[in-house]
Amino acid sequence: MRIDIGIDHDVRKDVADGLSRVLADSYTLYLKSHNFHWNVTGPMFQTLHLMFEQHYNELALAVDEIAERIRALGFPAPGTYREFAALSTIKEEDGVPAAMEMVRLLVDGHETVARTAREVFKTAEGANDQPTCDLLTQRLQVHEKTAWMLRSLLEE
Repeated sequence: MRIDIGIDHDVRKDVADGLSRVLADSYTLYLKSHNFHWNVTGPMFQTLHLMFEQHYNELALAVDEIAERIRALGFPAPGTYREFAALSTIKEEDGVPAAMEMVRLLVDGHETVARTAREVFKTAEGANDQPTCDLLTQRLQVHEKTAWMLRSLLEE
């Protein structure tokens, strides 16, 4: 069925492709946050365990919103580990890092999602795609604030 929302097919495809990268980065960060929630140890266990849980719960909702926006633009959302691995710029960890290394890796992850979202924002803005711009603005706010809060744990 033809989609006529005021954005040409090829431009919608460019936006959807960018959102697919945001989705892949977000899902990879979700998995990393969940993994760290399960495996964190040390004197800050309780604080980090609860914080990481809040982060992965927020990301679980976010990936759904991002995927649904891709669908609204008329394209399939990536949904396999293979697709996410190919699209994401966030790498998985080998083994179980120490607690503060987990925090540092999550700072890097949130900053990565923010950079990806900011790149895609330019495409969405050029397409006059306000719903995608709004979604990306919300994601940028979350990731930048979360990175700041995690960074504050690393300061001495």
